[in-house]
Amino acid sequence: MQLHEYAQYDAIGLRELIRTGEVTAGEVETAARQALAAMNAEVNGLALPVFTPALDHAEDGPLAGVPFLIKDHGPVAKGVPFSLGSRSLPGVVPQHDTDLMARFRAAGLVTLGLTTVPEMCLSFATEPVRHGPARNPWDLDRGAGGSSGGAAALVAAGAVPLAHASDGAGSIRVPASCCGLVGLKPSRGRVPCGPDMGEAMLGMAYEFALTRTVRDAACLLDAVHGPGVGDKYTAPPPHGRYADELRAEPGRLRVAVTTEAWSGSPVDEQVAAWAIRTGHVLEEAGHGVSEAGPAVDWEAVMKAWVAEGVAISSTLLLAPRQPDPALMEAVTRRFLRTAREYTGLDMMTAFAAQNRVTRSVSAFFTEYDLLVTPTLGHPPAPHGTLRYDDPSYSVTGWLRSLADYGPFTVLFNVTGHPAISLPLGRSDDGLPIGVQLVAPYGREDLLFRVAAHLERAMPWKDRTPPVFAGG
Repeated sequence: MQLHEYAQYDAIGLRELIRTGEVTAGEVETAARQALAAMNAEVNGLALPVFTPALDHAEDGPLAGVPFLIKDHGPVAKGVPFSLGSRSLPGVVPQHDTDLMARFRAAGLVTLGLTTVPEMCLSFATEPVRHGPARNPWDLDRGAGGSSGGAAALVAAGAVPLAHASDGAGSIRVPASCCGLVGLKPSRGRVPCGPDMGEAMLGMAYEFALTRTVRDAACLLDAVHGPGVGDKYTAPPPHGRYADELRAEPGRLRVAVTTEAWSGSPVDEQVAAWAIRTGHVLEEAGHGVSEAGPAVDWEAVMKAWVAEGVAISSTLLLAPRQPDPALMEAVTRRFLRTAREYTGLDMMTAFAAQNRVTRSVSAFFTEYDLLVTPTLGHPPAPHGTLRYDDPSYSVTGWLRSLADYGPFTVLFNVTGHPAISLPLGRSDDGLPIGVQLVAPYGREDLLFRVAAHLERAMPWKDRTPPVFAGG
């Protein structure tokens, strides 16, 4: 299988080639290894050398033979060292898989590598001192987003068709927007986070993947959704297969469109225009579209977001062996100081704020079926725009800087609603612009129905970046 042939297929396309015998799984893996070597040299998305051999996986799963990558965001796969993008963690080796990793293996995904993240996954720019910046294949001088930036850069560059990602404030959707990908953040409880956590980062972090097509996202969610043994809670089960929703009509929807950031941050005109254009396309399809958005207490969102950052930092404070702060970046050290000073009363105040925000946004979705917003407030930023190693930031100052860049995503981490970023737009200079769709809690089926329609009405399949394995 030639490299240019391999790169043109999504995960389902590769799976079908293998199933029909047109290529073997071994030929696909060989092409993937070549693509990873070539593209990583350009975009710098791998945290470790490519795995040799690939991690163990089922030979008969629904995505058997499809190349895949996992994220360096914490314990994921047994025996694969993780560092959270930090020089202070030389490589902690998990003794077991997460529940989600076990499902990736059962699906037959061929895991070939570990992707880079910003230190502690606390940035919308993947530029850790440990690894250097993940470069955007659309413009190597710009960032790939974060925290799943290494994954996004390699998927967008055609090295693999899909890759594991996680989202604590937008870390799936932000890189999807930057790199022209599909990025689904599932509903709270849709995908398991065990066995080591009852809920990820106070229930505000979510794991899934980055893909190039909507159908890959739907088929992967079919393979991995559902509760793990002993999960604290789970999302309501779907009525059928998510892959079948791609051909289903959503009915006439009540659609709200807003381009006003709840944080008050300015939004680039080009970015706003693509969200508005998406609303027009939905209106032409027969949906009722109006300009509206949920009422949001942004200071309450900030309280919840700070608590989530404290929860992330506390994992280091609770570690059996404390990492060296001198080897950490400045904002990580600031979060650690805040975590040491944070009280139980502070945490209860944050939970109360999260509850208020969730109730308010959920009430909005009793009046509307779908919300359309930009994903980011701006096109992909040049490297160095977000400065994680800058000691002048306080915790709230750092989070406000993230909100200035990406003000539309974190709200739905707080509330638990499913949200997807679609690569519907382009800036005047050809950079990707994502549009975010948000649905009522538990309604990934609705997101897939609308996303599939938009993929047909505003297609992106033939757009490839200048740095691409099939180029």
